[in-house]
Amino acid sequence: MNIALVADRSPGVRSHTRIPLLVEALRERHGIALDPYWIPTPDAGDLAAFDGIWMLPGSPYRSQAGAVAAARTARERGIPFLGTCAGFQHMLLEYARGVCGMDAAHAEYAEDGGADREADFLLTPLACSLAGHEGAVRLKPGSLIERIMGGRDTVEAYNCSYGLNEAHERTLTAHGLVFTGHADDGTVRVAELPGHPFFLGTLFQPELAGDGTRPHPVITAFATAVTHHAASRGTASTPR
Repeated sequence: MNIALVADRSPGVRSHTRIPLLVEALRERHGIALDPYWIPTPDAGDLAAFDGIWMLPGSPYRSQAGAVAAARTARERGIPFLGTCAGFQHMLLEYARGVCGMDAAHAEYAEDGGADREADFLLTPLACSLAGHEGAVRLKPGSLIERIMGGRDTVEAYNCSYGLNEAHERTLTAHGLVFTGHADDGTVRVAELPGHPFFLGTLFQPELAGDGTRPHPVITAFATAVTHHAASRGTASTPR
């Protein structure tokens, strides 16, 4: 089961260094054998042959367009998708552009001269940076993320400084995206797309949970969805 790890791989990004541990832990603990391929964002335009797409932290990406294209492929082709931190942000960016028809931009790129500084940004700096912090997340009853976590509250690790501009939350919701996790102050932490086999984004980084030897439930759920998707295409068996 081949999965695309979309990010500009760097030893300086802690979540990237966790991937080998998590892949091995999934194999040993859950019998799920994933074959991960690192795909730099400039090369992420056509990932339809993969059984799953995981967009990892590490923004600003070298190619915003490549990241957006990867999320669009997963959404349109029904490929299991997990976006964490920057992956979550670019999942929202793709949905705003591809489904809502918005001229959406990310403020992080504007600071580097990559977008119009006067744009009404979809992703903006958080009031308080979450880099290196943990925080509580309240989960929507009946949501995918609540079923995954087995409860309505969780505490998660972050390493980010950007999030959804609340002014656009209603527009995204009106077009079918559901926000199913929020911080205590009401700001968005989780998004998912009902009707899709698995399309989930978290502002928190499940890669950073524990020491990497026990995959976070979100990662296990994604890997299980990948297995089911591969089985439906006749390329894998279901997990033990």
